[in-house]
Amino acid sequence: MSEALARLGGTLDVLVNNVGGGDSGPPGAGFLDVDEALWQGTFELNLFAAVRMTRAALPALLQARGVIVNVSSDAARRPATAPLPYAAAKAALNAFGKGISEEFGPQGVRVNTVTPSATRTALWEGEQSFGADLAAALGVSQGQMVEAMPAQMGMLTGRLIQPEEIANAIVYLASPLASSVHGANWVIDAGVSKTV
Repeated sequence: MSEALARLGGTLDVLVNNVGGGDSGPPGAGFLDVDEALWQGTFELNLFAAVRMTRAALPALLQARGVIVNVSSDAARRPATAPLPYAAAKAALNAFGKGISEEFGPQGVRVNTVTPSATRTALWEGEQSFGADLAAALGVSQGQMVEAMPAQMGMLTGRLIQPEEIANAIVYLASPLASSVHGANWVIDAGVSKTV
């Protein structure tokens, strides 16, 4: 953050906290299979990275009346569908975003969250990835698994979400067009969530 602020002359308009993943243990690992170090590492990456960056950015964002957009995961809303440490950390990120929105919104800083479902990234399609490990555990090829995921997850589009779709939502939320959007959690899940 200090390097970014130095390059930007001390001003900052937008912070996007977009980091996620980490070691989730073996596919299908249960609660008792995951040790405390993995929980700690998962929270460090998926929650505390955003907490630390936000702390460092807030003075400049307050001065600029800027915007924070956190990138979460629908695993936070459906914890049985992902490794529990990851789902719990993303749920905490959702609460963090809502909480700082309440505190800093009246001071001119907008804070929102984008919550995607399965997105076509290296997480699912990479050679050494969660997707590769999961496919191996299921006894199918990675390509077969990725192809079957949209139907199995209930994605109404019949395809994984494209990264550009998430980026477009972030750009919109960071823009003046969304000036009255505060503390929102925009779910981009191709219809996976079946609740109102």
